[in-house]
Amino acid sequence: MTEQVTIIGGGLAGCEAAWQILRRGHAVHLYEMKPQKFSPAHKTEYLAELVCSNSLKSNSLENASGLLKEEMRRLNSLIIAAADKTAVAAGSALAVDRIEFAKKVEEQLSQQKKFTLSRWEVTEMPKDKLTIIATGPLTSDTMAQEISRILDSSCCETQISKTNNLKGHYRCIEICKSNPDYIGTPSGGYHGSRDLYFYDAIAPIIEADSIDMNKVFWASRYDKGTPDYLNCPLSREEYEHFRRELLAGEKVTVKPFEETCYFESCLPIEVLAARGEKSLAFGPMKPVGLVHPKTGSVPYAVVQLRKENAAATLFNIVGFQTKLTWPEQRRVFRLIPGLENAQFARYGSIHRNTYINSPALLFPSLQLKTSENIFFAGQLTGVEGYAESAAMGLLAGLNTAFIIEESKLQPPPVQTAIGALLNYITSFQHADKFQPMNINFGLLETFPGKKIKKKERHSLLVNRSLQSLNDWITSQNLG
Repeated sequence: MTEQVTIIGGGLAGCEAAWQILRRGHAVHLYEMKPQKFSPAHKTEYLAELVCSNSLKSNSLENASGLLKEEMRRLNSLIIAAADKTAVAAGSALAVDRIEFAKKVEEQLSQQKKFTLSRWEVTEMPKDKLTIIATGPLTSDTMAQEISRILDSSCCETQISKTNNLKGHYRCIEICKSNPDYIGTPSGGYHGSRDLYFYDAIAPIIEADSIDMNKVFWASRYDKGTPDYLNCPLSREEYEHFRRELLAGEKVTVKPFEETCYFESCLPIEVLAARGEKSLAFGPMKPVGLVHPKTGSVPYAVVQLRKENAAATLFNIVGFQTKLTWPEQRRVFRLIPGLENAQFARYGSIHRNTYINSPALLFPSLQLKTSENIFFAGQLTGVEGYAESAAMGLLAGLNTAFIIEESKLQPPPVQTAIGALLNYITSFQHADKFQPMNINFGLLETFPGKKIKKKERHSLLVNRSLQSLNDWITSQNLG
């Protein structure tokens, strides 16, 4: 391996990875396909282009997103520093002038003597070089084929999603009859790979302490196994009202490059609701086998919540992938008994999102288990959001630099926001059900013992996180 690191993709993650490597005195060759070729969403030639909102979300330490950004500041993040310098007024959010932001990132990198930028599309993976793949959620078809080839050529026994039963697995890809490279299977794939996903159907995730436990009950259908699901019972009137509002709710406008036909296993909840008055009651809201312990009767319909993590701080609304806008998700899903005050750790969606099955494929260093010279970074790893993407670029860059220095970076503590996010994407227990995630307090280890009020708990998590990060920085000589 040479000491010059190859980075493919000049988005937030690629630029952040490059910065971390350059800061430690090593050479970087960054490849960005613009302006030779643009994705359907990119419009400018700049590196680190923000293609959706100009907001990096909350900057407050009362929010997990704000905590992640503060940790990244302490780790000398280029992306967060550029955002701070180009910020525009946005209340407690960190929003930027997107053109000035991109210019600042590119300027900072270009001033580094060991930085080389090539503007063309990479179509073949470099051999025997330290390489970071950070091509993002709109990875080009050519590069997606190359990534898929690498994944398919791996003989990694941890690629369990290739053989596991994927029933109930809500991932799907685009069916495109004009492109024979696409494979129309509900569980995803490209050129045969079941570890690379193109359309992502995600159900909302609710914070556990926002659920009214007096209105829900634990049970599994027909008492099979342990009572692992929280059930929100609905009367006929509540069900009919919920269905009407679901159908009337405002939907996200689909972008041209996201148009797709849906698989039966990943239908948006509102599409299913439109098929008939009882389509939900016979589908994901089926109450059969669920007896309410207080009434001894079977409800007219039931919404089931499934634990999203071992600590049971997060719950997934089973089968509720949706195209409702975020405000409408808050309004409509809070009509469900027990969820009147629900706080959303992640909203539901169905959108194009190229990402890999990281828990099965990556070490905590973000190295590919079967090709340790290859790293993945950014949204390809299964994180959602600007800061989250840059954070994984930061870690990929640091890990690569440590390898050049013939050393090993220890993963950040799981008590930190960046460590918790890394732990989620590389250690998620059920790899065949892995889906992208934003940072949220539910990912951080909770406190044992008595119940703590939400605001106080978040404050304790923030203090613990920043102290743990400072200790880690010192132990790894990252200051």
